[in-house]
Order: sequence, then structure tokens, then C-alpha cells
Amino acid sequence: MLSLVTYLRERPGARVGDVARAFGISERELVADLNVLPMCGTSFRGGDLLDIDTDGERIWWHNPDDVAQPLRLSSDEAISLLVAARAVAGLPGLRERDRTALTRAVAKLEAAAGDAAEGSARVGATFEAEGSVFADVDRALTERRRLWIQYYSSGRGEMTEREVDPIRLVSEGHTYLEGWCRLSEDRRMFRLDRVADIRVLDVPSDPPPLELRDLSDGLVRPAADDPQVVLEVGPAGRWVTEYYSHEESLELPDGGLRITLRTPDPAGLLRLALRLGADGRITAPAALAEQARSTAAAALALYADDEPADTPDDTGWRYGGERAGDGA
Repeated sequence: MLSLVTYLRERPGARVGDVARAFGISERELVADLNVLPMCGTSFRGGDLLDIDTDGERIWWHNPDDVAQPLRLSSDEAISLLVAARAVAGLPGLRERDRTALTRAVAKLEAAAGDAAEGSARVGATFEAEGSVFADVDRALTERRRLWIQYYSSGRGEMTEREVDPIRLVSEGHTYLEGWCRLSEDRRMFRLDRVADIRVLDVPSDPPPLELRDLSDGLVRPAADDPQVVLEVGPAGRWVTEYYSHEESLELPDGGLRITLRTPDPAGLLRLALRLGADGRITAPAALAEQARSTAAAALALYADDEPADTPDDTGWRYGGERAGDGA
């Protein structure tokens, strides 16, 4: 973002697409950075914040002359950056040229940070959950070889074994492998932290010719012909709209929402329904709503000694007078 400030200062009215390509990021990421920059300044005095905005096509910096002093990393920011850079430099599977470039960058940061760099040397970070998996995926991509993985599917709630022809690594909150899954005979995204075991096979990777998807709008983009599901959530369930792509969310009188979304695997939303408990329910399609109620009743029955579960009502799922999520 520091480089972005310099870039924009020298290019008034730069196009959003051109700037995104220059920095190797998506337009979505660029706009997110532009939403942060106006809150940045060179001190806590006020009056020196960056006045940068965009109309969606071009970017304008309205006060470059008023903010003449270049932005600098604070000590905390420098320490955080050094710790993260050293951790990435030690990541298994990192290409040697990238490791060398990163090591040079760390040396420059240490020189610029001065005394602050000494504190960063006493802190370490590792990527134990994904490090070895990342190394094997990176190797498979480099050598164009197929992978065997043991993978936990959150939608199915079970461990599966698959052979995958890797296509690319992508990151959005988590690191994902995009690959051609030989089990489903389709393109799939696999979260690296859900890979329980992995092997690089002595088989050439041979995915069918595929056009790489534009992921600037996110990893999950349901198709127009995917089944439609309607959820009604109370105020405590409004978080669903922040984590699930949806077509529409309508306000309800009690402060909740009616959420309409599409998914290729409606049954995968049963886990969401159980998690919501009394804070939400599936209302359509009717078959899925009934399946959610019966699944919740069966789950609650596991907590019973000899008492049968009550019949689910229209406002939630009950057992022994308590709503699911209240007492279970």
C-alpha cells in the first residue's frame, strides 16, 4: 500500500484495472485498499489524511501536495512484517529465487527498522498446519504431477480420498488448491488446512483444457441454475450474510433476515441449520426444510436418556421443552 501511494501520486486519474494489473492484485483487492487509505496519514495530529477516492473506473488523489511527507512503517508494523517475512522465507516448497528475493527484502527492512529489528528476532511464526501440504502441492504444480489426498469435506462431514490434477494455488482467507478432481470428475477447490494426508504420485497431471475462472468476486460463485434455498434467521443469525454468498436478504419485523441463496449442494446447508439452532431455519425448499428438522431431532435425541424428542414446531426444533441451540 505504501508503493500504491507513490504510484497514484505520479499517475493522477489512473484507471482501476491498470493499477490492479500493475500490482498483480484483483480489482476487488485494490478497491479494498483504497477504502483503507483515506484513514491513513503521517501522524496522529490529524489534518494530514490521504484524500483518495475512486468512481469505480479511475482513482483520484486530491491532496498529494498537502501530504508531502512520505508514509513510514511504525515500529510495530516493521516488527510484524519482519516476523511474517522470516516465517514465509522458511516455508517448505518455496522456490529458491523467491526465497532469495525475500531474504534480501528482510535485510533491507532490518537496516531500515534499526533497533526495532532486534525485537523481531526474538519472535517466530510457523505454518505447521499447511506447510508440508503446501510443499507437496507446490512440487506437484512445478513437476506437473497428480496428487493423492485424504480430504475432509465439510459439506459431507466425512473424510474422502481423491486423486487430483493440480491447476493452481489461490488464497482468500485460507490457501486453496484448485484442481481437477478424479473422484467427482469436475473442477474443485480444496482448503489446504483440511488435507489430512497427501502424496505426490508418479503420474503426470492431466487436467482437461479449462479456462481459469476470474476470482476477483470471490471463490464461491453459484451458477444461475443451482438450486435455490431460503433461510430465515433471527437477529443473532445475521452473520450468515457475511459468510455465505447470497442473492437477496430481506429485513424481517423481528430484526432478522430472509436470505435467498443458490448452492450446487443444498444438503451441505444442513450443518448450517444445526449450527443456527433456534436462531434460524430453512424454509424452502420444503423437502430440505423437513430434512433439517428431522436431522435436528435425531441429533437432539442423542442427548436423551429414555425420553423421546418432541415433534419439531414451526419456529425451531424442540426437545424436552428446550429449543435447539438453547439447551443442547
